[in-house]
Amino acid sequence: MKRWRCTVCGYVHQGKRPPAKCPQCGADENRFVLMEPLSPELEKMVQAAFAGESKATVRNQAFARQAQKEDLPQIAALFKAVAEAESVHAKEMLNYLEGVVGDTEANLQAAFEHELAAKSQHYPPILEAAIKAKRPDLEWALVRARDVEARHAELYKRALSALAGGREVTYHVCEVCGYVFEDKVPDTCPVCRSGKDSFKRIN
Repeated sequence: MKRWRCTVCGYVHQGKRPPAKCPQCGADENRFVLMEPLSPELEKMVQAAFAGESKATVRNQAFARQAQKEDLPQIAALFKAVAEAESVHAKEMLNYLEGVVGDTEANLQAAFEHELAAKSQHYPPILEAAIKAKRPDLEWALVRARDVEARHAELYKRALSALAGGREVTYHVCEVCGYVFEDKVPDTCPVCRSGKDSFKRIN
């Protein structure tokens, strides 16, 4: 007998096929995934599809902003709609990748490790190449990104140790470099020196 998991609420169904509707949350059968691991080869392909859809989401959001700047609201709306659709596809691919999303404690630990790896492994070679190419603009963008990754790791570590604390925190994100502030925001971003008007509150 096969086991199927509802990706909306986690309900597990046993049977040859998923139910037409989830008895717990009402999601339709297309929201169920078979609880069997993918072969390594197929998993790599799904990982590539997830990465592609994620990139397409961000790319189309950028296209929408450009269309908005050119006063083409209908085209901007189309790019936004397609970006949202690509995001749906990315989330769907993620459902098939075992172990990517766990409980919140595991997710915080994984996020912490990803941020450390980004800072210490991923950015240094790109930064070195930008310096060799005499591109100070790209160098500065990479330095900002690298330094902000360290801040993200710090926030994840703090959240891990305070998981049971229940303290409410308001976050603000610098839309220039991605630095994340907790609660009170300073007059300028500590990484890129942008002013308060660049900070977006996350609700």
